[in-house]
Amino acid sequence: MHIFLAYSSNFFKTRSKTLKPITFILLNLTSTRPMSQSTSIPKKQERVRDHGYDNYMEVEKKTRKVHKFQDLILSQPNQVIQISRLDLLARRLGFKQNEAGAFVLKFPHVFEIYEHPVQRILYCRLTRKAHLQIEQEKKALIDQIPDAVTCLRKLLMMSNTGRLRLEHVRIARAEFGLPDDFEYSVIIKYPQYFRLFDAQETRNKYIEVVEKDPSLSVCAIEKLREIEYREKGIDAEDIRFSFIVNFPPGFKIGKYYRIAVWKWQRVPYWSPYEDVSGYDLRSLEAQKRMEKRAVAVIHELLSLTVEKKITLERIAHFRMAMNLPNKLKEFLLQHQGIFYISTRGNHGKLHTVFLREAYKKGELIEPNDLYLARRKLAELVLISPRKAKVDRELVSYHRDWEDDERGHIRRDHVENSFEDFGGRNTVGQDRGVDDDMNSDMGGDYDSD
Repeated sequence: MHIFLAYSSNFFKTRSKTLKPITFILLNLTSTRPMSQSTSIPKKQERVRDHGYDNYMEVEKKTRKVHKFQDLILSQPNQVIQISRLDLLARRLGFKQNEAGAFVLKFPHVFEIYEHPVQRILYCRLTRKAHLQIEQEKKALIDQIPDAVTCLRKLLMMSNTGRLRLEHVRIARAEFGLPDDFEYSVIIKYPQYFRLFDAQETRNKYIEVVEKDPSLSVCAIEKLREIEYREKGIDAEDIRFSFIVNFPPGFKIGKYYRIAVWKWQRVPYWSPYEDVSGYDLRSLEAQKRMEKRAVAVIHELLSLTVEKKITLERIAHFRMAMNLPNKLKEFLLQHQGIFYISTRGNHGKLHTVFLREAYKKGELIEPNDLYLARRKLAELVLISPRKAKVDRELVSYHRDWEDDERGHIRRDHVENSFEDFGGRNTVGQDRGVDDDMNSDMGGDYDSD
């Protein structure tokens, strides 16, 4: 018996040496075997570039630098600055050495370099068209204060507690069309809507909505659904919880992915303005509703902005207050047909989120006055210096400058409202502007 047990143990020992590589091969085959396609949207997806939005950000990259120079010049006495001091002051704004002078010369429609008649020193100031654009933007910002009040009320209504940190709103004030002094011109001026207080536990200032208005709890996507239902006659059951999906060019859509998107479109969800604190969110169905609600919250957040875009980092400031997921970038990449994330124009450090349905061919479908005023500066930036009529512009500008010793533009010039632009109201409508953008754009991006 002992001899039989010893023989059997030796037999299995020798067999086990030959079975190990076989089991290893079988495990490799099962692990590399393609899994069956599921009907859920993949969690991790690669970003597909859309050059229309990237080109938009490249233009904004230029205008952002021009804004810095404009603020620098306007902060100086008489709104002029010596060329000898320009490079020193520009380095405080993050520009490299000897970069300021070359940058100013690229945009003769925005900056003007002239020689002082007495001192014989070169100075830099803003052109008449640049002053007109600034005045138009200021006027549009003041006229839009009622819309900004409504926008801020809707933002507070989307938060869990009806309150937001003042600093978070201040950082994103330009995107939502709020003036720089919105704490006084909007919050304190309308005490029937807002309340400003200091939190004792965090020592931070908070804005709180006084009373929620049910008439403001209608989302932008709900209005679009009604238009789709009335104009195109789409089935009410198919469009009840759906979003407008436009995938970027080159995005691969398989059969199973299309089925997953169709199923996701029919998943019900809670409104961004609805209080979900009383619901049990532990079930799988509740989690699906909350995920789709997060898409609706970001969609509504972008709809409230002036240009239907905002950086991902500023959306993250409202993450805790609006129940948004932790990994926002991966979450938005799941829905590239609704949103687009661009990393251009910010050195790859910031991510700009666009609402795809609001744009067509790189332009806003329903522009507002503040958006048009900001795009006027982009028009001035995109005009080629070779095609600028500098001499005629300088003569007329010097004549106006002598009438106003302080260097401010006269009110009758502001009332003309950009008559010198020759009817070019939107960027990209004129073929020459596109050619200039393509020819002159490449040299400026590398300089940043």
